[in-house]
Amino acid sequence: MPITDSLEFFDEGTPCGVLTAEPLGRVLDYLAPEGGCWIGAFVEVPLGPRRVMGVVWGAAEGSFPRAKLRAVIRVLEAVPMRAELRAFLGRVADYTLTPLPAMLRLATRVPDLGSGPATRKLLYRSDSPPARMTEAREKVLAVFDGFGGAGLTPGELAQAAGVSSGVVRGLVQTGALLEREALRDQPYPRLDPMLPGPELTDDQAQAAARLAAGVQSGAYGTTLLKGVTGSGKTEVYLEAIAACLAQGRQALVLLPEIALTSEFLTRVEKRFGARPAEWHSGVTLSERRRCWHMVGQGAAQLVVGARSALFLPFRELGLIVVDEEHDSSYKQEEGVLYHARDMAVLRAAMSAGQVVLASATPSLETWANARAGKYARLDLTARFGPNTLPEMRAIDLRAKDLPSGRWVSPTLQKAVTARLAEGEQALLFLNRRGYAPLTICRACGHQVECSDCDARMVEHRFLKRLVCHQCGATAPMPAKCPACGAEDRLAPVGPGVERLEEEARALWPDARVAVLSSDLFGSARALKDQIAVIAGGEADIIIGTQIVAKGHNFPNLTLVGVIDADLGLSGSDLRAAERVFQLVRQVSGRAGRADKPGRALVQTSQPDHPVIRAILSGEEEAFWQSESAQREALRMPPHGRLAGVILSAPALEPAFELGTRLAQADAPLRAIGAQVFGPAPAPIARIRGMHRVRLLVKAPKGAALQAAVAAWIKPHKLPRGLRLAVDIDPQSFY
Repeated sequence: MPITDSLEFFDEGTPCGVLTAEPLGRVLDYLAPEGGCWIGAFVEVPLGPRRVMGVVWGAAEGSFPRAKLRAVIRVLEAVPMRAELRAFLGRVADYTLTPLPAMLRLATRVPDLGSGPATRKLLYRSDSPPARMTEAREKVLAVFDGFGGAGLTPGELAQAAGVSSGVVRGLVQTGALLEREALRDQPYPRLDPMLPGPELTDDQAQAAARLAAGVQSGAYGTTLLKGVTGSGKTEVYLEAIAACLAQGRQALVLLPEIALTSEFLTRVEKRFGARPAEWHSGVTLSERRRCWHMVGQGAAQLVVGARSALFLPFRELGLIVVDEEHDSSYKQEEGVLYHARDMAVLRAAMSAGQVVLASATPSLETWANARAGKYARLDLTARFGPNTLPEMRAIDLRAKDLPSGRWVSPTLQKAVTARLAEGEQALLFLNRRGYAPLTICRACGHQVECSDCDARMVEHRFLKRLVCHQCGATAPMPAKCPACGAEDRLAPVGPGVERLEEEARALWPDARVAVLSSDLFGSARALKDQIAVIAGGEADIIIGTQIVAKGHNFPNLTLVGVIDADLGLSGSDLRAAERVFQLVRQVSGRAGRADKPGRALVQTSQPDHPVIRAILSGEEEAFWQSESAQREALRMPPHGRLAGVILSAPALEPAFELGTRLAQADAPLRAIGAQVFGPAPAPIARIRGMHRVRLLVKAPKGAALQAAVAAWIKPHKLPRGLRLAVDIDPQSFY
């Protein structure tokens, strides 16, 4: 049914349609409760013997006899869902071929949604330290710094600090913590858009004025803000946020990595005088509830969050910033398969808002849209202040005689030693987690694999475990070969960051070495703390995976060494060249961001590869033009469309049988000029014990792909235990 608020109110006893988050695939009919209900109201309804949450979606479908309709139990104390958000959920459902209840579940991931505006006891840090300080008490008091001094419940505080509730009670009794009654959900401090920002360069000021004018127009528009690393893109789009807040509208900033939020929040607080709302997995449940409710009431002007923040109930969203818009983490790969960058553009278009897509190395899709005139484009070509872009050089590994088991070339070793002698930091980048990507038996050649996946187990020496990076399964390091039983013959093959750390400590025994890899930190806060330690100069050598490329600012870092620039160039991944180019350029840009010149040394066995040459030369436009031309010749995205279909089942045969039937009944696809490839085993043919078969649909750019795919799969009934997932615009093909 069309989404409209024209019906607005349903009187008591009037049939109304309620959408629940249960996997039923349709709107259910109920009778409005005592006192009636508004369209969009959050309600509790009976469903069989259970009570479930739902939203009044519109008029009743009318397919069920009125005499048999059950009544809505109660209306929840939450601001009704606006028509704009209901329409957005419907559009995303249609685009991604996702059932609407799954979309509602994505938009209502908030604890205690219907509990109302009750009060509760919160703890705050006082000015009086405890008479006796212990390590556990220090952990508790330190938590308040990580949460910006916000009030926390006793349970949240104990969990965040990793201590018992008795430690928290003891601090309350000593007066080190104060207990106050507070509203369950409090408005956020007001941000002041009139506070003066930093002085901008001419290029920055012009770009900021263009973005602000777009916001002030009150119309939809998308702009690519392309600036070299360190060019001050953040300060530019903060001015657009100021223009949005000055109009009384709300703004959203999406970040690709929650570890980035700490530094970004500090910059926002400095610019606007208060901290914004946060929405990501690193905040407490009570803060998630507070953010959701305050966004809906208009009491949160700015939200900084992960991709799911797109589905918050904004009252009047005027601006969305997608920072590092090229980052692959914006694609949700499980559940609802959507790309946050594309859905941000859709949501802004539906709310008459502006979108800023910021990146030093934009995605080819965004670059092509800007080139075609669909998006505006603003360029910042120079770094802010006196710092300059790093000098980039290749180290040809073909000409270097690296000893067995060594990964740092003599040239890179010499450069790191020189930087350490100057009291500066060096970064060694390798995009492989763990100690070694492969463990092999030297007696029989057996490769240790995951028992539930067709994937190799990765040795994590810090954890003393083998880990599957596909399903997360872990196992102890075996003492003997699982295949032949030979003892002491299992050997690591290839480097991971843990093995690189081992080599770094041997080469520079007096250096302070820090490792940044997502699997080494138990919480977002621990990762933020490590980043702060590094930024404060308390590490000499940083060893990291791709997490170090995501916008961090290490003022004393002057040298970046890329250990294996060729990693990722092999294989059949459509976006392999684009991703390697983006990753190496991004991580190289971490060097020389303050007043000291930077340098990037790129170890490669293919110095003449077009991607490596483009990375070193910095001729980005030529690279994008070449990559675009190759995709256009193949009619691949962004010059064509793709949809992936993954069939998963406990046994291989049913998945292949259904895949074969789908391939043979491809008339709806041929009608739009599309082709279907497969079925074939997915590159990773088994994950978590489920066999996986893949089909790929390739269609012309303007084809009505979703309608054709929906018509294609609709006649086929899924056998018991078999799952079918459709991925429109797939980003990965595993």
